[in-house]
Amino acid sequence: MKKTLQITLAALATAGVMNASAATPESTDPIQVIDNNWSSQKVLARVAKQLLDKIGYSTELVTLDTQSQFAAMGTGDAHIQMEVWEGSMNASFMKEVDAGRMVDGGSHAATTREEWWYPNYVEEVCPGLPSWEAINGCAEKLSTPETAPNARYLSGPAEWHPEDVERVEALGLNVTIVNAGSADALFGELKSAASRKEPIMLFNWAPNWVGAAYPGKFVEFPRRDAENKCVTDPSWGINPDMPNDCGAAVGGYLKKGLWSGFAAKYPCANELMTNIDFTGPMIDSAAALVDVDGLDHDGAASKWIEQNQAVVDGWIPACAG
Repeated sequence: MKKTLQITLAALATAGVMNASAATPESTDPIQVIDNNWSSQKVLARVAKQLLDKIGYSTELVTLDTQSQFAAMGTGDAHIQMEVWEGSMNASFMKEVDAGRMVDGGSHAATTREEWWYPNYVEEVCPGLPSWEAINGCAEKLSTPETAPNARYLSGPAEWHPEDVERVEALGLNVTIVNAGSADALFGELKSAASRKEPIMLFNWAPNWVGAAYPGKFVEFPRRDAENKCVTDPSWGINPDMPNDCGAAVGGYLKKGLWSGFAAKYPCANELMTNIDFTGPMIDSAAALVDVDGLDHDGAASKWIEQNQAVVDGWIPACAG
């Protein structure tokens, strides 16, 4: 009887039934998780990394900018992007998807907006806001010595939103674009300006932690059409000679992007990635752990998992054990 039991236990162990944490990865090659340069993406990337580590995979973070990342994923040099934003990444992402080099890993429940933004107190000096048509009338009040008499618009790194240059020209805005080198620099300037109630107009996005800490509004540009003709057809919109005479997408998608060979090489990891689904408030809280509470990105990911353990448990696929 004892010998029979030992044989049965050995057979179960060999089949992977015994140990819930002993699911053997299909490949020992490290999964490359993309790490960008803003807080929510860094935390979500590390949440994915820590969950993949937990179910037995080898993982590495790979630092890439928002445009070159898609070419790297297309060649299989990177595997997972946790935040594909429609407003700034759709064209580069869909190029790789349409070519069969990447796959859509599914949309998060969160929807997005990426746009020019200001804290509410700016309306005291420019009461016509949030309409974009108010900017020229307030340009000097929104200027700094380096941009006067033009209004200053503080954007993120130049590769985030190159279309802003065309938008300023297409809409005839008296605006000078200044690029911050990182999200930290961008919001560092916001914190400094807000502490003195100095006018500031800058790039912001939702979901993010900023709106909760600093009540504000997005600038309302001409609404983008559903077919994106604003971007592809210069004749569309209020300027018949130029594209990008509109705002960014409102209620845009936030997707997970995967290398096209990911599901075949790492099928259980692929199930986990498919299951992961962040809401807007979840992403707000993940970013706030860094930008408000002061945790580092690894610590914020661990804390977020701890605070949302029931949700995370629901993401772990049956193939993990």
